Amino acid sequence: MNKESSSTQVAVVGGGPGGYAAAFRAADMGMTVALIDVEVNPGGICLYRGCIPSKALLHAAYVLNESRHAANWGITFAPPKIDIDKLRAWKDGVVRKHTGGLGQLAKSRSVRYIQGYASLTDARTLRIEKNGGEPERLSCEHIILATGSRPATLPGFPKDSKRIWDSTSALELPSVPKTMLVVGGGYIGLELGTVYAALGSEVSVVEMMPGLLPGVDRDLVTPLAKRLEKTFRAIMLNTKVAAVKEENNGLRVKFEGEAAPAEERVYEAILVSVGRKPNSAIPGLDKTRVEIDARGFIKVDGQRRTAEPTIFTIGDVAGEPMLAHKASHEGFVAVEAIAGHKAVFEPQAIPAVVFTDPEIAWCGLTETQAEKENRTIKTVRYPWAASGRATTIDRNDGVTKLLIDPATERILGVGITGVNAGEMISEGVLAVEMAAKAADLKLTIHPHPTLSETVMEAAEVFFGQSTHLYRPKKK
Repeated sequence: MNKESSSTQVAVVGGGPGGYAAAFRAADMGMTVALIDVEVNPGGICLYRGCIPSKALLHAAYVLNESRHAANWGITFAPPKIDIDKLRAWKDGVVRKHTGGLGQLAKSRSVRYIQGYASLTDARTLRIEKNGGEPERLSCEHIILATGSRPATLPGFPKDSKRIWDSTSALELPSVPKTMLVVGGGYIGLELGTVYAALGSEVSVVEMMPGLLPGVDRDLVTPLAKRLEKTFRAIMLNTKVAAVKEENNGLRVKFEGEAAPAEERVYEAILVSVGRKPNSAIPGLDKTRVEIDARGFIKVDGQRRTAEPTIFTIGDVAGEPMLAHKASHEGFVAVEAIAGHKAVFEPQAIPAVVFTDPEIAWCGLTETQAEKENRTIKTVRYPWAASGRATTIDRNDGVTKLLIDPATERILGVGITGVNAGEMISEGVLAVEMAAKAADLKLTIHPHPTLSETVMEAAEVFFGQSTHLYRPKKK
């Protein structure tokens, strides 16, 4: 029998962006809350081994690339000296600052933070194994599962090889290999490939699909693909890894497919980046009525409630898209539902950002989706070649596009490729959520000269009235 027993109104399993957001919101609403995670402080994969450390390294990569790019303007620098230990320490410091801050926020809100592993005894009880000390039995009125996801793996690769990395190990900056193969042309692989290329690695990418970033509209991907052709040694599309063999000097790889090189190639490191899998194998889940679908996601309704009325699920484990900001908002909805309020998770636009250089961001309806659904749309594009601000920073490799309902002129989707696209997309999210029309964006005065003007001018293109781009509207 457990020596320690306690109770709480809400127990949140998983301290990531969904979990801690839900715990904090529940505390703010006056509930007693316990937040359980294996780390010393809240933060989850996003803060410890995902969003935050990757963006810190991407910023360093951007600075390196920008210093080289400055030669176009008559400004040259000596070749940069990279102190990999100091860079790693700085990245780790960024993580500590954020996770430590979250720990303080939990204390300020009187959220009980428990470091340990949680398993389900039944639909209202958790057993928590702590690092040292007796297990704790925690009785809960409601449980929110926010267990996240993990990197997917591929069969046929040497096991326990220190040369084969996933996104977690790559973010630890174990070394800067002379040659690196990125398996998978999705956003994680391209972001980390960008980092290591800037640090000096000769990076190659292999992708089994016909294009990088499968699923993203091709016109948004094209500017990035053109830039990466110069950044990376090789981009092998419609190609996959047939075999990998570890040797003394690296990993020997055999390829097969359309762009497969005739000869085998040797790489110092391989980054396997082929997606993520939900962490739904929660001990004791089978003792409840919670259901899991064929892909491993826990089934939820609009309030993020599972088939077990006392258990809610949010974040990556609750389904795609696997994005931190989606998880946070799901957490808010779950807590509101627990409190008895009318709440449902039904966003019209969840923004997605690829933090490469240039960045790609989109929200709402995409052209790819519209084509699959056979929906009639009007797409207008504003190329950044016509943007004064883009020209002043020597980055005309961008585009802003709007997807518009031709009957109502309502904004259905927004896509942006270019510098700071991730910062710009929120205007598009607001437009879609508020059912704004093209005229609303056209009549909204934007500051000049800015990249945000491209959103306004894209709306002007719809009416054939763009000041800096001659695109008369067809009668």
